[in-house]
Amino acid sequence: MDTRLIPLSALQHYVFCPRQCALIHNEQVWADNFLTAQGIQLHDRVDHGEPETRKGIRYERGVAVAAPTLGLTGKLDLLEYNKKRHCYIPVEYKRGRPKIDDCDTIQLCAQALCIEEMTSASVTTGALWYWQTRKRCEVAIDDALRHKTLTTIAGVKQLLLAGKTPKTKWCSACKACSLVELCYPKLLSRDKTNRYLSALFAMGDDE
Repeated sequence: MDTRLIPLSALQHYVFCPRQCALIHNEQVWADNFLTAQGIQLHDRVDHGEPETRKGIRYERGVAVAAPTLGLTGKLDLLEYNKKRHCYIPVEYKRGRPKIDDCDTIQLCAQALCIEEMTSASVTTGALWYWQTRKRCEVAIDDALRHKTLTTIAGVKQLLLAGKTPKTKWCSACKACSLVELCYPKLLSRDKTNRYLSALFAMGDDE
């Protein structure tokens, strides 16, 4: 039985690209580019801020969380606690702008699930703050998002447990991936070696 706890970041990697997720979390492959370096700088700035209370809201930064039942672990950029409403709001900081896919909202929902497991409190709202647009986007932690998140968690568990890295497939998103020079999506997508060898041995079987 695999007892490893999945990093919250693995969920975002999986939604973006299952191959990227496997390269990072199974093969321990990593490389920075300009985009990831900016992201690291932003998170360091946020995580190392001092706790404070303003207008009845407590702000805690760099909060370590874990949900052993779900198999998750990680760190929150910012956790807000509204003393009047007695509710928690996880806030995730992102370097770019709102994305078309669900990778950011699923990661945020997973943070909410960790908070719920740790505190037994219901988390109904989270927020994403985007550096490029300087905009905070409120996110409802509803049933639909929870279902997507639980499905993603199951997919990541299966991927990591299998220990196999999915085959590469070039797409436009590869341009922004820091692992593009290590993944070789264009080269491997065009590689005919395996097809050639399979055909060669098939011909031998017919003789």
